[in-house]
Amino acid sequence: MPAFYDLSGRPIETGFAGAERKEKKNPDHGGNSLMERSSRRTVADPWFLIPIALVSFTALAYPIYVIRPFRHQGPRELAAALEVIQIRPPIELVCAICALLGLFWYWRVQPLDSRRRLAAAGAFLVCTFAVLSRVNIFEMMFHPDTHPLFVPIEQAKVDPDDMVMAVKLGGMAHAYPIRSMGYHHIINDVVGQEPIVATY
Repeated sequence: MPAFYDLSGRPIETGFAGAERKEKKNPDHGGNSLMERSSRRTVADPWFLIPIALVSFTALAYPIYVIRPFRHQGPRELAAALEVIQIRPPIELVCAICALLGLFWYWRVQPLDSRRRLAAAGAFLVCTFAVLSRVNIFEMMFHPDTHPLFVPIEQAKVDPDDMVMAVKLGGMAHAYPIRSMGYHHIINDVVGQEPIVATY
């Protein structure tokens, strides 16, 4: 850099030289440069996963809530639950893809491991809902009873208000409590040496 002198021959300190000396004395201006500070900024918590998880959970839980045993089911809500079951697979697939893509983006821009793990847990939860939606929970809840057990009526622990289905064949009678039929729906039995199927 060229030097400047006044009329008496003394060197003049220019603003550039002063700035260079100040930069040498305090190069990072109090601890961090602008680039370093910007690289250490963090992204907010992964709130974007909350609506995705809510949609995925609703698609999974609503039909189970409506079609559970011993609950009155209105025609409209039952039709809505059956409709949700029909459209649930693509909904859960879209939710899982969005959650995984969001996790991939968040993992790249978020330097904090704790928030990365939080986002990974949220994405894993959405994927779990998607997998559970492929399980037919109603087949697990309502499975036929192929080996029913009976006791004499004097020993039966049935409340006076309980309803039963009764079948009488060949001089024998079997009664099936509605409380049990609500879970099985189908009971394979033999009454008076005749095989029957009791349904409810």
